[in-house]
Amino acid sequence: MFINNFDPVAFQVFSIEVRWYSLAYIFGLIFGWIYCNKILINDQNKKKQFDDYIVYIILGIIIGGRLGYVFIYNPLYYLNNLTEIPMIWNGGMSFHGAVIGVIFATYIFSKKNNQNIFYYLDLVALTCPIGIFLGRIANFINSELYGRVTDVIWSVKFIQVDGLSRHPSQIYEAIFEGIVLFIILNLVYKNISKKNGLISSLFVIFYSIFRFFIEFTREPDSHIGLILFNMSLGQIISIIFFIAGIMLFQIKYVSKKQ
Repeated sequence: MFINNFDPVAFQVFSIEVRWYSLAYIFGLIFGWIYCNKILINDQNKKKQFDDYIVYIILGIIIGGRLGYVFIYNPLYYLNNLTEIPMIWNGGMSFHGAVIGVIFATYIFSKKNNQNIFYYLDLVALTCPIGIFLGRIANFINSELYGRVTDVIWSVKFIQVDGLSRHPSQIYEAIFEGIVLFIILNLVYKNISKKNGLISSLFVIFYSIFRFFIEFTREPDSHIGLILFNMSLGQIISIIFFIAGIMLFQIKYVSKKQ
């Protein structure tokens, strides 16, 4: 059993607190940018365009992630507290919302530069697991998105929550949605096919599968609980994304092989 009593603040400069979650976003973007520029992109013009694209990604993640959380997970609260919607430093970001935000941002960027949208979405998909891994580690440090009560020997007591032995669901997600997903997507890209859209579809498919099953160990949001067929909202959204991923895979890969 592990005792989790970490301080969510990494360090403080005068009166400014720098939190682990903020660092996860920052380093996720930095490492993703380095991986794309040094490993995935060979064309110099593409590298310059990707540098411009980073701004769109940041805006898509922040706006999409925040609005996704507001409208999907807690609409009634924010309807009565509109001034709190921009306060992302208080927590509350949706991964699925961030995905939608990045898609919209990429569509705008691709149209503006007359580029194939899936070329950029594939790059994001190949590097996104890096950010997911760091983000879930930050969730673990922050004692948030914790797991359900369990007696497994690797359980964790989150002192800042309730001191009960719980699944470290954040670590499960870091491993499968981060490390495993990164390996799968990059192996496919380097050894099987680089067709535009294939990696994007596989990202949505595998992320949805991993998220769906790990949600069985994750404590549901207290204000939502379990809903349809005793599934969490995250599982229901994962099913929708999984179906969308299968449809994209059929369109971008299977149908083009026939």
